[in-house]
Amino acid sequence: MPDKLIVQKYGGTSVADIDRIRSVARRCLETQLAGNDVAVVVSAMAGETNRLLALTHELHGEVNDREVDVVVATGEQVSVGLLALAIRALGGQAQSFLGHQVKIVTDDSHARARIRSIDPEPLRACFREGKIAVIAGFQGVDEAGNITTLGRGGSDTTGVAIAAALHADVCEIYTDVDGVFTADPRVVPEARQIERISYEAMLELASVGAKVLQIRSVEMGMKYGVPIHVRSSFHHQSGTWVVPEEQAMEHVLVSGIAAVRDESKITVRAVPDIPGVAAKLLSPLADAGIVIDIIVQNVSRDGSTDMSFTLPRQDRERAIAILRDQAGELCPDDRLAWSDGVAKISVVGVGMRSHAGVARRMFQLLSDEGINILMISTSEIKISCVILEKYAELALRVLHEGFDLHLPPEDRASP
Repeated sequence: MPDKLIVQKYGGTSVADIDRIRSVARRCLETQLAGNDVAVVVSAMAGETNRLLALTHELHGEVNDREVDVVVATGEQVSVGLLALAIRALGGQAQSFLGHQVKIVTDDSHARARIRSIDPEPLRACFREGKIAVIAGFQGVDEAGNITTLGRGGSDTTGVAIAAALHADVCEIYTDVDGVFTADPRVVPEARQIERISYEAMLELASVGAKVLQIRSVEMGMKYGVPIHVRSSFHHQSGTWVVPEEQAMEHVLVSGIAAVRDESKITVRAVPDIPGVAAKLLSPLADAGIVIDIIVQNVSRDGSTDMSFTLPRQDRERAIAILRDQAGELCPDDRLAWSDGVAKISVVGVGMRSHAGVARRMFQLLSDEGINILMISTSEIKISCVILEKYAELALRVLHEGFDLHLPPEDRASP
């Protein structure tokens, strides 16, 4: 019997060319020869999905389309075939699987489908034959058999979902970084690698700009209790473990800081302060698949209210058009304003549940640098501030130093 069942997921940079694919094949074989069953989930080669999307865009501007999914899903088909061949060339046995062959069943939302079920039996049969299973990430099929894709970063979700279906011991997410850091090391050179982080804290970090893991993959891991190990495909050192919350994690006040720069803010002024207005304004945006983030509402003495909310910058133009078309009576042009020059900066930590003073320190640190806060949002383990985008990198560095994240967790000061 094998020692463990290990799922490995490799991103586009890890399979960027034939040499990288050979390197991945060697790692897969090493893992199998250590006595493990191995399932490998692979993304398209670096840049391939963008290339395919560009081709479809020349003919058709809408990405949420059946035929667009047919085209972009081919990137992973190339990757799995090449990796299976590379494993065989090194003396191993491997079999590739596309989404319909594993029967990764999704809903019918093209370009952003959600997984409903996975049939693990074809993979288990592969293991019984001594083979490494090489599975296409990012893709599935709906109930009618149409090819669907899971959206950006969807291969992470495929990897964790396969691990959950197989009851795997671990899902290893291989990428081009060493793990999860206290901040983006490209902006904050003093950022430290995090050894262990809870699902909840990782979910919050992913939602506020830490792009190491896709949000839905963390949700999947948390739901099914799949240990996730984020590590580099360029060396064999340990990375960051994403696991259920442990008692020791409560002593870490702030785990990390992240920024989202590509944000926009929309403000609708002088909206009637009556029940149902927020739903009238925001429902058409939700129906169009536009995700609203922070919402702030201010009530004035004259019975009206100003409502501001943030959303991805790429959706701002479409959101304005929808508001004008479907809620024009509530937001005529003279009461509708927007800004594309904003960013969201967030501090995240499980320890914030049992420690006061984090918000106070955050606000003071930003104030000392002359950084004005435009909007504030909080959760049990996260505080987010919307600021002008030009201050985003300065805010990251100031908060990272102010919360002592350049030090080991045991040496950090209390707020």
